[in-house]
Amino acid sequence: MKAIAITTFGAPEVLQLIERPLPVAGVGEVLIRVAASGVNRPDVLQRKGHYPVPPGASDLPGLELAGVIESGDAAAMAAAGFAVGDRVCALVAGGGYAEYCVAPIGQCLPVPAGLSDVEAASLPETFFTVWSNVFDRARLQPGETLLIQGGTSGIGVTAIQLAKAFGATVIATAGSDEKCAACVKLGADHAINYRTQDFVEEVQRITAGKGVDVVLDMVAGSYVARELKCMAEDGRLVFIAVQGGVEAQIDAGVVLRRRLVITGSTLRPRPLAFKTAIAQSLRKTVWPWLEAGRVKPVIFKMFPAAQAAEAHTLMESNQHIGKIALAW
Repeated sequence: MKAIAITTFGAPEVLQLIERPLPVAGVGEVLIRVAASGVNRPDVLQRKGHYPVPPGASDLPGLELAGVIESGDAAAMAAAGFAVGDRVCALVAGGGYAEYCVAPIGQCLPVPAGLSDVEAASLPETFFTVWSNVFDRARLQPGETLLIQGGTSGIGVTAIQLAKAFGATVIATAGSDEKCAACVKLGADHAINYRTQDFVEEVQRITAGKGVDVVLDMVAGSYVARELKCMAEDGRLVFIAVQGGVEAQIDAGVVLRRRLVITGSTLRPRPLAFKTAIAQSLRKTVWPWLEAGRVKPVIFKMFPAAQAAEAHTLMESNQHIGKIALAW
């Protein structure tokens, strides 16, 4: 099969099209003939040498894909309601940038009716991440307010739509007026241009001083102290990335007085049972929203798989709104 490999750690050009033997599905797994692969920020970190591959995972980049089940564990497939020839999308711990990829059956989901392969390939990484962190970990409730840092990222466009479908009020930040307009078009109630506005002041104005119930943060660093000032009593701050740095200063008094919760998580190293439970929640709650058109994939650009380096260059430019994908 053809695949995209990280030939050495470095710039996007280290991504090269190579040939590899087909992987073999084991117990509880399926082999998927890949039609499209999602591109995500962790892929960039892996390419640079900053995101180690979990033990036992493929060294090839790629955490999500869509395609057709080619073969696999027949009994496990039957138990999960899948069969050879089914169109699926899947979350994987690596190996998604390839013509064939092995995935645990528990991390596979049917392609929602009406979606293309590229659209389906853009779902797993961000939908698993947002569901796990915003709804399971931060316990966002209908009627509460969510602040999303980076509303036009792949995570951001997913979080905006899922939170709105769930009945929450959404405030998103973005780095330009164009991106703020895109956030509002996706359903955000308010969008803050963090380059020209102070998001702390704007959140306090929008919420009449109450603050937000949940913050979804991909920045960390200097943002943390400011985010605490944005939060309502019993608020929850959840980290999913540290693009602004791993060190932060906090006012512990604010945490005490407002009974705040500060938490975070990474998805890739979590066990199969954990990810399977998320998949089941998504299939029950979110997949009907996708099929009804209440939630939609946002594809900014699709590249032929051989142009993976160009896809990473775009990702690092931060000019995209939504997801970037590779087509095989």
